[in-house]
Amino acid sequence: MDAPVVVGVDGSDGSLAALDWAADEAMRRGRPLRIVHASLWERYEGVVLASTAERPSAQVLAENIVGTAADRARLRVPGLTITTDVLAEDATGALLKQGYDAVLLVVGSRGRGALAGLLLGSVGLVVAARSSGPVVVVRGDRHALEGRHERILLGIGDHDVDSPAVRFAFHEAAVRNVELDVVRTWRRAARDPVHHPLMTGEFDAHFERRASDFLDKALLPMVREHPQIRLSRSTVEGPARRVLAERSAAADLLVVGARRRDSLFGLELGRVAHRALHHAECPVAVVPQHHPSPADGAP
Repeated sequence: MDAPVVVGVDGSDGSLAALDWAADEAMRRGRPLRIVHASLWERYEGVVLASTAERPSAQVLAENIVGTAADRARLRVPGLTITTDVLAEDATGALLKQGYDAVLLVVGSRGRGALAGLLLGSVGLVVAARSSGPVVVVRGDRHALEGRHERILLGIGDHDVDSPAVRFAFHEAAVRNVELDVVRTWRRAARDPVHHPLMTGEFDAHFERRASDFLDKALLPMVREHPQIRLSRSTVEGPARRVLAERSAAADLLVVGARRRDSLFGLELGRVAHRALHHAECPVAVVPQHHPSPADGAP
């Protein structure tokens, strides 16, 4: 069976938006959809004995959540292959495990447990930071969620020469048949001779040219593989985290890479991905790129 698109649901508005997005994505990719709800009801209500006729209320709620979600997905995408599961685990751990065998893991930006003052729920943040495969955190307005912009936005970082993030973005643009907007930012050097206008202009041109050359290098393999993709390339002066957050208002999906050190613990996102997950105005795909840890002899 093909690897599925996996979506986590908890009955919240955020998870329903993620469910709709995941169902559409599964259809575009020709993949099955797997709907998962993680619940620790056994821990709090006890394991049900075989002689007990009445099931715990939390178990019933969990089963209703996935059943209702499956019905919603079938109505949205008739004929889509759908499976469901209720897992007696914490949400973060369960989703990370499900992600091992998924082509894509989808979560909402905020679930039932998110505090009102938080822009992103803890489950979405941790899953995006630790998943072994691509994660999409679904957020943004109706135009973005419904794909009305017809544009994928890709931010090119220092390690994105033919990276998993670049390949993901090209594939996404291909299955949607939309424009791919690729951005590489650059910054002025801290010791630029700003007191001399002519010299400052030369330095700016130098850094912008370097950014453009790197952009060409990063994209070349996928441009050759997907010559049909409508491509827009930009080099922009400024911090990448701010530039991408602003440009996300005109995109249906923002794609960013995240380097992973396999033997390290803790969150591994980087400032650009972290800012995007909290402030982007469209769904955000975080695509990991794995590297050996320094202890393993990495440079």
